Amino acid sequence: MACGSRRVTIQLVDEEAGPGTRGPKPFRGQRYEAIRAACLDEGILFCDPYFPAGPDALGYDELGPDSEKAKGVEWLRPHEFCAEPQFICEDMSRTDVCQGRLGNCWFLAAAASLTLYPRLLCRVVPPGQGFQGGYAGVFHFQLWQFGRWVDVVVDDRLPVRDGKLMFVRSDQRNEFWAPLLEKAYAKLHGSYEVMRGGHMNEAFVDFTGGVGEVLYLRRDTPGLFSALRHALAKESLVGATALSDRGEYRTEDGLVKGHAYSVTGTYKVSLGFTKVRLLRLRNPWGRVEWTGAWSDRGNEAVPLLEEASLS
Repeated sequence: MACGSRRVTIQLVDEEAGPGTRGPKPFRGQRYEAIRAACLDEGILFCDPYFPAGPDALGYDELGPDSEKAKGVEWLRPHEFCAEPQFICEDMSRTDVCQGRLGNCWFLAAAASLTLYPRLLCRVVPPGQGFQGGYAGVFHFQLWQFGRWVDVVVDDRLPVRDGKLMFVRSDQRNEFWAPLLEKAYAKLHGSYEVMRGGHMNEAFVDFTGGVGEVLYLRRDTPGLFSALRHALAKESLVGATALSDRGEYRTEDGLVKGHAYSVTGTYKVSLGFTKVRLLRLRNPWGRVEWTGAWSDRGNEAVPLLEEASLS
């Protein structure tokens, strides 16, 4: 692989941007609790006037009103196409976020990284929301924009085609925190299509209020592994991309070039007299996994397993 063809993005969390500072600004002046209370009093479900369910919310080009991809789209609330919808099933984990038909793997990789750290996740996805008692068709999320947190309110009408969510989905089909977070992000930036083809660093900033750093890698970058371990230990969000000048394509060992991955762990393994450094990545597609050395199909871990069974 040529020099400079790999990229690692590290997002350092801004401790001063945490829960102890000034409260988030209601986006478009919409206050979640007030909207929810009013809807419950009137016995209605919230319909967002600032991000109406319709063609404009989808996009303007490939997802525009006359596009093939926008045909047959319905906007449905989860209970209209799912028997028992849940906001969160048990807990939010990095296996929950799977990519749909939108080219926003950068956003999903960042969201998957976010699920590693409950403290950060609860900042972006406020707890206490659901489809049971007190349900009014309204949810809210907190994102960083222009130097401060904003609270983004959305209704729960989601784009569905052929009975399935068009965009992000949870691995557990009745869980909806991730599709609703994606909708809040789309609302903040104008449409779903705006999210096509971005950079992880943008989402890292929006999820943390921190400062990002992008490292372009060569074959041996001194101190990189230690820096990654330190960043993950400090609850920083870390992602990686194998850059490509011809779009996304899969290599023989299962790496997808031109695609965003979240970095979820680092490991040092002793194999005889050799120390091996391993980096764990997650593909937001929820499929296409690494098949090279140290993969599930590889033989490198067999001596370690044999040693563990004898100890």
